[in-house]
Amino acid sequence: MKQGRIIVITGAPGTGKTTTSKIIAEESDMEKSVHMHTDDFYHYLSKGVIPPHLPGSDEQNLIVIEAFLEAAKRYARGGYDVIVDGIIGSWFLEPWLNIVREGYEIHYIVLRADKEETMERAACRSKLDRETNIELVEVMWEQFRNLGVYERNVIDTTNDTVYDTVSKIREKISKRTALLY
Repeated sequence: MKQGRIIVITGAPGTGKTTTSKIIAEESDMEKSVHMHTDDFYHYLSKGVIPPHLPGSDEQNLIVIEAFLEAAKRYARGGYDVIVDGIIGSWFLEPWLNIVREGYEIHYIVLRADKEETMERAACRSKLDRETNIELVEVMWEQFRNLGVYERNVIDTTNDTVYDTVSKIREKISKRTALLY
């Protein structure tokens, strides 16, 4: 059985991660695929939960990342194309780099729209109160604004349709320009 790839699609809220991840998973060229929405792993926490955007949540966030990373590895070993959809910034890439050394094929794709477009898309979401949501989206947008060596992994979604973005993701995967080393 051929081992599957792990394709991480990340970016600030409002950049199109979930919409495009679903399409990439559904239209995968592999026989089997899975769409892993990382927010679900935070919902599994029942007691002692620290909202992931608050100070003091780093240890919890690392544990959650390691949990979905282990799930992604298992699916990939089972021959699945694994599409990981969530906030996985360059500050949390060390565990992913470790599994590259284990022989997993990891693609790291960052979706980014300009600040105005991102705020328009995400500010009215109902996960948090409006003021907190706006503040959080601004902070996340800033965190994904300048990614150094990972700028090559960025896809600008500002003026794209969902299908334009999907096409760009496929191109990066096929040309292997979004590999995590």
